[in-house]
Amino acid sequence: METWEAPGIFLLLCAACLFFLSVRRKAPGHQRLPPGPQALPWVGNILQLDTKDFPRSLEKLSQRYGPIFTIHLGSQRVVVLYGHEVAQEALLAQGDSFGARGSNPILAKTANGTGIGFSNGETWRQLRQFAVATLGSLEVGKRSFEERIQEEASFLVERLRNTNGRPFDPSRFLSQATANILCSVSFGSRFDYEDEEFLGFIRLVQENALLQSSPMTKLYNIFPTILEYFPGSHKKIFKNTEELKRFISRRVKRHQETTKPSQPQDFIDAFLVKMEQEKQNSGSVFDLQSLVRSILDLFIGGAESTSLTLSYALLTLMKHPEVKEKVHQEIDTVIGSSRSPCMADLGKMPYTDAVIHEIHRTLVLVPLNLPHETTKDTLFRQYFIPKGTTVFPALKPSLHDSREFPNPLQFDPGHFLDDNGGLKESKFFIPLSVGQRACIGKKLVDMTIFVTLTSILQHFDLVPLVAPEDLDASPAPAFLTMVPKAYRLRVAPR
Repeated sequence: METWEAPGIFLLLCAACLFFLSVRRKAPGHQRLPPGPQALPWVGNILQLDTKDFPRSLEKLSQRYGPIFTIHLGSQRVVVLYGHEVAQEALLAQGDSFGARGSNPILAKTANGTGIGFSNGETWRQLRQFAVATLGSLEVGKRSFEERIQEEASFLVERLRNTNGRPFDPSRFLSQATANILCSVSFGSRFDYEDEEFLGFIRLVQENALLQSSPMTKLYNIFPTILEYFPGSHKKIFKNTEELKRFISRRVKRHQETTKPSQPQDFIDAFLVKMEQEKQNSGSVFDLQSLVRSILDLFIGGAESTSLTLSYALLTLMKHPEVKEKVHQEIDTVIGSSRSPCMADLGKMPYTDAVIHEIHRTLVLVPLNLPHETTKDTLFRQYFIPKGTTVFPALKPSLHDSREFPNPLQFDPGHFLDDNGGLKESKFFIPLSVGQRACIGKKLVDMTIFVTLTSILQHFDLVPLVAPEDLDASPAPAFLTMVPKAYRLRVAPR
């Protein structure tokens, strides 16, 4: 944290009280807003919330106010949907009303209304449709996405082998592998693990993720107009984002010189072909700015989250050696040791599939979901929610619902196994959300996690540095996300 930030926070809150008026829209007629804690003028409820564990704060409020309640972050009204039924109803039954991406001043400034992840309206609809079609096909050019993932998994396995039994932190290796998979999908080629430009790109993505949790960034997202004129971590995010865009733009420029419309080889090629098809359309959303931002959104939403999930998976399997051994046995039976894992194997490996489901369920990577926003004045159950209201349709209540998952805090692959040992699907299993804003790269994420995890376990046993019972596998809060705690391990060839 910069040296002035701690006292500066208090001063900025005071400044906010002088410059901001609370914006509270009244519900028309007899309709009423969802209940919630009394908000203070100008600062809302931010002093009543634990910003170090924001999801837990909202969970506690749900116990008092029920599954639908209102809080204020500064002058910004936020409605929280904290229950499986209410979240499903909003995202599916009333998806059009809750389908916009919620307000986030940091992302709004850096995205500037473009890209897949943080745009709205017609721009978002067209870009999402294109991305879903491109990523959903799981094949661009002569090489399938599965082949690209298998290739990267083999590089990762070799790198793990070169640790020669020494203890190491797996997070760096996993971050580079998952980023390289997206590089292959987006740019058509991977990077060497020691490439300085590649390492710099990953460092900036990770640094921006960490800075999202800094006090000054959180304050900027509440009081953007004032903090625009102050230094702080938010300024570093803006600077890093511009550098990330320049990295991507250099790759786009190279593709512009080599792309063959009849043979797109990667995401950039496919997007450039679409731009050419739309060049007579003056209102087209397919331009270079949208291309660069869309690729950055894929890295922000895909690479690091997949890496964190894999890191949590390795830690959890060491914590539960009996589960790890059953996965080893299933890999040996179905895949063997002479070929790479592939997605065709997954249907024959219900236990491994259940383990991966349970890893997602217990990690709860994004417990509150990403923020949504109402597209119009909305009647939701007995409440009125005005247009433009930020909404958190939380995912954790579904993933930890004791009606569906007995002992929800316990890691148990049996939550996803039927009486015959087959995979048991559940409508409560929504780790990547549902509805219009569900993860567009779900197939790619699922493939990356399965192929990478089984490739590691095919070749190695995971050896903890302490007794399994002494490992702390519980995820730690990082503002809106949950992440595995840092750890080290050894790998032993099988």
